[in-house]
Amino acid sequence: MTGTIELLSLSALEARDRIRAGELTPLDLVEASIRRIEAVDIGVNAIPVRCFDRALAQARGLMERHAGAPRNYPLLAGLPLVVKDNSDVAGVPTSGGSPLTQVQMPERSDPVIARLEAHGAIPVGKSNLSELGGANTTNALFGPTRNPFDPRLTPAGSSGGSAVALATGEVLLAHGNDVGGSLRTPAGFCGVVGLRPTPGLVPRKPSADPQDTIFVEGPMARSVADTALMLDGMAGPCASDPLSYDGLADGGFLAAALRPRAPGRVAVSADLGVLPVSKENRRHFERVETLLGREQVAYDRAEPDFVGVQRATNVIRGVGYASKWKERWPAEAERFTADVRGDIERGMAASPDEVAQAQRRRTKLTSDVETFFQRYDVLICPVAQTGPFPVELPWPTEIDGKPLATYIEWIAVTYFWSMAGVPALTVSIGRDERGFPIGVQLVGPPRSERRLLAAAAWLEAIARPS
Repeated sequence: MTGTIELLSLSALEARDRIRAGELTPLDLVEASIRRIEAVDIGVNAIPVRCFDRALAQARGLMERHAGAPRNYPLLAGLPLVVKDNSDVAGVPTSGGSPLTQVQMPERSDPVIARLEAHGAIPVGKSNLSELGGANTTNALFGPTRNPFDPRLTPAGSSGGSAVALATGEVLLAHGNDVGGSLRTPAGFCGVVGLRPTPGLVPRKPSADPQDTIFVEGPMARSVADTALMLDGMAGPCASDPLSYDGLADGGFLAAALRPRAPGRVAVSADLGVLPVSKENRRHFERVETLLGREQVAYDRAEPDFVGVQRATNVIRGVGYASKWKERWPAEAERFTADVRGDIERGMAASPDEVAQAQRRRTKLTSDVETFFQRYDVLICPVAQTGPFPVELPWPTEIDGKPLATYIEWIAVTYFWSMAGVPALTVSIGRDERGFPIGVQLVGPPRSERRLLAAAAWLEAIARPS
């Protein structure tokens, strides 16, 4: 039997193709994933909730249904998957990483998880996350998740458990979701790929605000091609999500990723014109311009206008939290983290005029970004404003001496794109002098995922050591 490490070193696409060729079975992969989780997760705490018996039963059932006809396996053909623990998997507890939300035993999976399972993906567990949102993966129920490159440091969040599970070879695919960077920042810190899709491309779990475009679900994997493969299994219309649309009408996303292509009109920005970015991160980001120059790809240093967007972000986030938790506030105020309490208080205190101003600034941002992407195909910027920090630190309170007022300001470089409603993808372009991954973010106009995936696959390839 092929060894655990060898099996889980395969790309998701390679593993899927070997299953369809009859060289491997879903059970081989699920058993290898279970062995790997049991061996390494104790050191990183990526997957605190496990559903091994359920996964083994799913693998056997999939094999029975396709006995003698492996080429008929569905798109994801038994690939081991981890699901972020704020999304439902039927029969598996959902905690949300908080005592406020932990008493949930769902009878059915969330729409996108059910879709992934229908395509053959097999959840082996639930990944750790930030408590009620945030950018450091730690919570009162399960404690911190640790960076696979240095367990003293954070993997970022809130989809940190998913990113770490990929980086440590525990699974081949990982689910996450994103408000301010939760798919992208952990991917950058862990050297994997995370894609925040255009709102509506991937169906979202039921929400108190079905018209909200800031919260999205998305794929994470160890390569651009594997991420595109997973996106093919997630995308498409869904009756329960009024924003959903048929993003597969023009063909699959894997096909785009398998045709790497340099973007034609490129903008590069180290700080989006307004953000504090550490000297170290700026120096690492210079590698982007080095790679573009080496490949003779022209670029401009440019970005849309982001002046005033941080203030609007703080107000809109606060109002959203106040609306979501109003039934439990202030009676249960002490059960919230200090940062979430701050969000709720900010939202409760916001005047109608402040809310209107914030929404007007967001509307202007959307318009400015639309105009910007009429001139450029893709913008490349950092995925983080500072590097991984000690896991015990909730968030960095300053960057190179510049103080940060709230726990989301160090991820403004990702959050601003969420406010704009555009797709953004994180990919690694190498390692720094410590061996840590250097992640960057590729951003494009709405519904440009195919172009982004092709450009990211190209960048991934040229950044690979020769």
